[in-house]
Amino acid sequence: MASVVTFYRFVVIPEPDALRLTLTSLCEQYGLVGTALIASEGLNATLAATARSDLEAFIVELGEDVRFKDLNCKWSSSAGDNAVFDRLRVRTRPEIVSFGKEYQPSRAPGPRIGPDEWNAVIESRDVTVIDTRNKYETEIGRFPNAISPGTESFRDFPEFVDRELDPSTHSKLALYCTGGIRCEKAFQYLNERGFEQIYQLDGGILSYLANVDAAHNRWSGECFVFDQRVALDSRLRQGSYDQCHACRRPISASDKRSEHYRFGISCARCIDETSPEQKEGFRERERQEKLARIQGRRHVGARQQVATKLLSDSSGRTSKH
Repeated sequence: MASVVTFYRFVVIPEPDALRLTLTSLCEQYGLVGTALIASEGLNATLAATARSDLEAFIVELGEDVRFKDLNCKWSSSAGDNAVFDRLRVRTRPEIVSFGKEYQPSRAPGPRIGPDEWNAVIESRDVTVIDTRNKYETEIGRFPNAISPGTESFRDFPEFVDRELDPSTHSKLALYCTGGIRCEKAFQYLNERGFEQIYQLDGGILSYLANVDAAHNRWSGECFVFDQRVALDSRLRQGSYDQCHACRRPISASDKRSEHYRFGISCARCIDETSPEQKEGFRERERQEKLARIQGRRHVGARQQVATKLLSDSSGRTSKH
């Protein structure tokens, strides 16, 4: 079993490449794997280790940099011998969560609602609850009465706002996402559009599940995560979903029984979305990965590149980004 920590921090980083080198060295020192994205707007990371103590020591040392002191860390674990990540990748990007608009939420982060107060907020009749995640994430888990934007990418969220929401009729909004990072940028956009009472679930779904007991837990389903576990249950343990290695959507056991499901090549949702040439490319990738497993090595390039892009976009549809 591996321990996993997820965190982000919006903060001005004048030299992202310098931080990349420092962070890579620090991760290697503690034997961590996972993905960290750095931009001038901040840091976004999900990292794993066999021993939680290694992650805790890493967080303490990272916090010696005042920019990353007192991080809001979300902790979870994998099941069995699931590696969660195959290797470490620390990369610089234009944004740590892909939205297509430049904001610096650290300067005006907006009001937050703690997990212990969240139930009362989402049960209020005058509050419109918005799930800022994408469609394939909301399909496997959500809070009651939440509106799903139906987006394929977080970059589509502004279009949803302009099309479906109006400050004059949606006077109070409550936003949530996996760990809080998407809500930060969504808040900025909504505030810019004239919405005045906007609240965010502090720490996102992961923090809620970690802090609210089963008797009061209003979450239904599983929470999609951007690593090899695919989803977490209400106790932050690895969930029941697998992932289509072609389109990266979560798939259930019943999805695998579909006539359109081919391991690594297609599922019922993406069977008509890729060309014969693309499907052949997926078949070749699977052949290469199978050969690598037989030879006792890992062929991680294609999938790990996807994992990095997923974290950057916090979306999951690689064909859209």
